[in-house]
Formats: sequence, structure tokens, C-alpha cells
Amino acid sequence: MKIVVLDGYTLNPGDLSWEGLKELGDVVVYDRTPESQVIERASGAEIVLTNKSIVFKKQIDNLPALKYIGVMATGMNVVDLVAAKERNIVVTNVAGYSTDSVAQHVMALLLGLINKVAYYDQTVKNGDWTRSKDFSYWDGAITELAGKKMGIIGFGAIGKRTAELARAFGMEIISFHKHPERDKQDWVEFLPLEEVFASADVVSLHCPLNESNKGFVNRELLKIMKSNAIVINTARGPLINHDDLSDALERGVIAGAGLDVFDVEPPPEVHPVFRNQRCIVTPHQAWATFEARKRLMNGVIQNVKNFLGN
Repeated sequence: MKIVVLDGYTLNPGDLSWEGLKELGDVVVYDRTPESQVIERASGAEIVLTNKSIVFKKQIDNLPALKYIGVMATGMNVVDLVAAKERNIVVTNVAGYSTDSVAQHVMALLLGLINKVAYYDQTVKNGDWTRSKDFSYWDGAITELAGKKMGIIGFGAIGKRTAELARAFGMEIISFHKHPERDKQDWVEFLPLEEVFASADVVSLHCPLNESNKGFVNRELLKIMKSNAIVINTARGPLINHDDLSDALERGVIAGAGLDVFDVEPPPEVHPVFRNQRCIVTPHQAWATFEARKRLMNGVIQNVKNFLGN
């Protein structure tokens, strides 16, 4: 059984092991595979594993031995599911492996914005504290989370876990969610989208990306937010219109933004939000704690075992 891993580096840059997968077949692991090389590298493979390398109709049509595509992530947009179904190719993903990690990262972005930890670390190292006439100094107000409203857009597993962490900080939880009756909690108030954006001190995005919500966080929605409000996005980059967000930050329409995902990844060197100090950015790493990647690796291997009937 030939197994090809098209882009294994982000899952396993060297601190995990492929041995469990190698027990199931003849495994070839590529760190990264550009679209132009997918067919060549996956040639003859019955099993192909991918994270972001695309396996669309062209690739599927030119891989006659292919029987199984394992997505080493939750999102399955890198696979043409219709073309796979036409060939009776099994496609699986791994859900739920990063729930705690992403929720933790939301709070890291939020605390980074309101406590300005990186900023003050740098000022101290630049000598500002040494030169200070007082035992303490600050540049702008530092605020507490307790008593503030956290708006959760999408109350699935990650949204709920984020809400639980925010609640532990003493925040009130409001949410826009497609299934409020199914997922109701006595400590969450479900509201219309516009009302969440207008009422929340912090809005955290946790909804899947689809054609109907692409760029929905735009100029119109941002302008109804509080001037001291913050937007956090660890979900999908294209949910936000980044030009509108950059403009809102520059004009003080909102107070800040924490972004882990972008519409193009990696983003261009010059990006509209990069020039604004009230926006902090991380490189799509909310999912990538060691523990989460280990769960993902185990899930990938278990999916292959299930497919093989082991």
C-alpha cells in the first residue's frame, strides 16, 4: 500500500513521528508539494494525505490508483469532493483536535492587545523603565476583561470553548449562532448578528467560511461597533474585509484587532493591517500547539487504519 504525504511539515516539523503511519504501508513524506507536482508525487499511491496541497478534479483524474484522500486538518476545501465521489474515493478529515489550542490563542491575542505585553516588554528593554521617574508607567489605559461583553460569532466547539475561557475572566457572553435552540446555555445570550457587533466589547469569529459570509466583517458592520471594541479572527481570513478593517483601525472606529488568519496565506509583505500598531498578527498558528498536532497525527493515522479495516 503506497501512502504519500504531500505536505507534512506543518503537522510534523520534526517533533512528532510518522512511525505509526509507516506501519500501515510504504510511506513517502514530502514537506511541501506545489500544485504542479501533486500528480507526479502522488503517482501510484492508493492513499494520499494532504493539509493544504490541493487534490482537485485534475489531480484525481490523473491518479488512477487513488482510493483514499486523508485531509490532515478539519477544512476539506482542498479536495474536490464531487470528483472524489464520482470515483468512489473515500475522503476523511480530522475534527476537534485543536479546540483548546485555538480558544487559548484567542485569549492570547486579546490579552496581548489590552495588556500590551509585547509593547511594554520592548519599552522596558529600551530603557524606558530605567529612565522613569516613577516605579510604574503606562502608555494609554489598561482595561479589565471582567464585566466586558464577549461576542462569539459561531457557537460550535471552538466558539463554546472560547466563551468558557472568556467567562472565566468574568466576561458576559453574547453570541450569534445558526442553531441557538440546539446549543443554548443558560449563561449565553443569543442575539442577531448586528446586535452582537453593536453590543460586544470583543468579537471573536468562529464560523465556517462560505460564499454567503465572505467578507461579512466589513465597513458597515465595523462602524456599528463600540469605539473601544476589539475584533479577533482565528477562524478563516476571508471572513474579514481587510481593507475595511485597516481603515476602521486607522480612523479609530474600533480600538484593535487580533488576527491569526488572512485571505491570502502567507500574506504579501505589504498588507494594509501591518502598518497599524493596534493590530497584532500571528502566522496561522492557533491550531498548532504540540498537543493539538499530536492529536491531529493520531487522528490521521486512525482514519487510515479505519479505511484499511485495521
